[in-house]
Amino acid sequence: MSEVFEPLLRSYDEKRRAELVAAYMAVEYAAEPVPEVRFPALREPALRRTVEKMLGLSGRTLVRSDQAWISGYRDDVAAELAADPQCVPPVEDRAVLVLVLIHSVAIPRAAGLLSNDSWLSPYPTPVDELRRRTQLPIGELESALRRLRMAGLVAQMKAGGDEAGGFVPGPQFHRLTDAARRRLQEELILAAGPDSPLAAAIRARRRGQEREDARSPERDAARGGGPSGAAQGGGPSGAAQGGGPSSAAQGGGPSGAAQGGGPSGRARENGRGDARGGVEGAGLDGVSGAGGDGERGEQA
Repeated sequence: MSEVFEPLLRSYDEKRRAELVAAYMAVEYAAEPVPEVRFPALREPALRRTVEKMLGLSGRTLVRSDQAWISGYRDDVAAELAADPQCVPPVEDRAVLVLVLIHSVAIPRAAGLLSNDSWLSPYPTPVDELRRRTQLPIGELESALRRLRMAGLVAQMKAGGDEAGGFVPGPQFHRLTDAARRRLQEELILAAGPDSPLAAAIRARRRGQEREDARSPERDAARGGGPSGAAQGGGPSGAAQGGGPSSAAQGGGPSGAAQGGGPSGRARENGRGDARGGVEGAGLDGVSGAGGDGERGEQA
């Protein structure tokens, strides 16, 4: 570690070096965001920038949560990881994770029970609800929940008093960047209400962004700043390749926790509309029609 960080730490004395390394280790390996009051290297902006540069050597960045900090993958790095099949969790895991997010976060927020912009929730999804809403055999469901818990993507809440226990989003959701959080929120809207005006607005904005991205290389080429072959009649290659980043819930570990993949078709919800691929690219595919009025059940 000293050799890797030496160029960044060379100008600091031993005390500062120790503070920087301590802050780095804390944000990388803590399950929850680290209060900045406990680490001088997180309190002081100049030192905090150095911590961020240390994280940047492995494609990571600092993520703020009130007066606390934790690390997460940069959005560009998360997109690359999501394109790697080795980083994509099994379809069963993604389907179960979608159900937990919808029942623990999306539905309570729509009901006004969650007001803060967070993926933490005190409203667990009972196991019986997961059994009813998924096509997975009970053995596969339990295996998926076990893998999700080990990855920090879900956490189990024990029953207390009159309250039922169940599963809520896990600590890896602290590591979402602002862009990843917005992306995941949009994907849940598309999953829970694919026919809603808000979902239509999201799709329209994304189409507009894709067209804008496709035109940008042509404008660069006209100004002489585009690809070298653009002025020779070749046009920009790959001007409109793909959409936005495919990972909204990237985790804190090397595996990229909840990276994107194709629709799993293994979870189902009662509600209005069909949300096949509604969480497309967020790594949370395969749920259909969450929320709504329960008039009919759509099955992916």
